Amino acid sequence: MFISKRHIPRRTFLHGVGVTVALPFMEAMLPAQTPVKSAATAAPTRYAFVYLPHGMIMEELTPKTEGTNFETTTILGPMEPFKSQLHIVSGLEAAPAGDGSGGDHMRSAAAYLSGTPPVRNAGQNAYLAATLDQVIAERIGQDSPLPSLELGIEDTSYTGVCDDGYACSYMNTISWATSKKPLPMERNPLAVFERLFGDGSTPEQRLARRKEDRSILDSVTSDVARIGKTIGPSDRARLSDYLDEVRGLEKRLQAVTKVTADLPSPDAPAGIPQSWHEHAKLMHELQALAFTADITRVSTFMYSRDKINRTFPESGITTGFHSASHTSGAAEAKRSFARMNTYHTTILTTFLAKLKATPDGDGNLLDHTLVMFGSTMSNGDVHDHSPLPIMLIGGASGRLGPGRHTKYPEHTPLANLLLTVLHKADIPKERFGDSTGLLEI
Repeated sequence: MFISKRHIPRRTFLHGVGVTVALPFMEAMLPAQTPVKSAATAAPTRYAFVYLPHGMIMEELTPKTEGTNFETTTILGPMEPFKSQLHIVSGLEAAPAGDGSGGDHMRSAAAYLSGTPPVRNAGQNAYLAATLDQVIAERIGQDSPLPSLELGIEDTSYTGVCDDGYACSYMNTISWATSKKPLPMERNPLAVFERLFGDGSTPEQRLARRKEDRSILDSVTSDVARIGKTIGPSDRARLSDYLDEVRGLEKRLQAVTKVTADLPSPDAPAGIPQSWHEHAKLMHELQALAFTADITRVSTFMYSRDKINRTFPESGITTGFHSASHTSGAAEAKRSFARMNTYHTTILTTFLAKLKATPDGDGNLLDHTLVMFGSTMSNGDVHDHSPLPIMLIGGASGRLGPGRHTKYPEHTPLANLLLTVLHKADIPKERFGDSTGLLEI
């Protein structure tokens, strides 16, 4: 049989001056005679972990019924388009986040992906454990240019003791490579963009390019033309759409950089949006782009640092985040905080929608991604850690069944879910953190 299909390696890049642009998944990357329908086996699974501090109004989040026919609650309203891949996991507890001696905000972020209590040692020699994302990245990170991507919004440059004798490291990040190595959360979208596309040009070259409104793609046009001659029409359209996305995001980042650089006394460095709303959406787009091009398969994203009191005008609530979580049980205050919770869920759906709209193998990126979203605090008013607001979204390459609400017995360790995710990633550890067993998800 004569085979005319040209195969190009999955790890094909467009190269320019100081630039390396990874390509999205295309049919031409499948070996000859491979049916497109079997491409799901070739599509890797991605893992995204998103952290939200201060808890949620649980009665406005938790469905009253279990199973696949659960009703969509107030906070889950924005998730309706993703209900078939939405898994609400109720009844979990993050015991390591609270020991009754204060410092709950200091322990919450640390416990989210570790299932391990941080050590209170007056800010010296912070010690935790390798987190879920990094255990996965250690196993699959060598298959992508970046083993993992750590993103945040708030300034996490604090050092020393932040509160109650705990090192600031515990609330600066949710990702730890080892028990002694917390990973910084990158908050500058432009820095993330340049990291994703290997911009090895000098600072002077980058500045000149921005001033002239030139693109990193300008130096890869010959590679684009060359590859375009070897792929079919559908792949050419896919490549064109992808490069348009890269350029569109680059333009937005350049606009943000110009605005922030021109401010007389900006609150944040050039490249960081003044608006949390725009900042978060840009970070999610960068996550999606990194997954699309298989630059990384593991990402973490902190929506906020604990005890931050910034406001979210787009939510319709003017109270600061931390203050709003302390409702004192008042009905109106709880409704306001629930609106803020709903707003944060809405922001997450911008990421989910992007994944769902991106072709990947015989499905889309959301089909091949596991997204974990939640908090290690339940009722922010009393700083409790059970039952937690935790959800998983996506298909995880067939490893997660249809969307459902599953309620586990009270005080089931959150680490049981973390251990289960490890097993879904084909990492069959016996224990993780304070886990006691696996969950059926």
